[in-house]
Amino acid sequence: MKRFLVAVVVLMMSAGVWAHSGGTDRQGCHVDHKNGGRHCH
Repeated sequence: MKRFLVAVVVLMMSAGVWAHSGGTDRQGCHVDHKNGGRHCH
């Protein structure tokens, strides 16, 4: 049971790091068209 709870917590914590689609520019950055921001890898 303890292992199961640890697995659930780890999965919940990593939910925000799923890969997303979208092209990158020459600098390897993505543009967020909803808010005009961008982030680079």
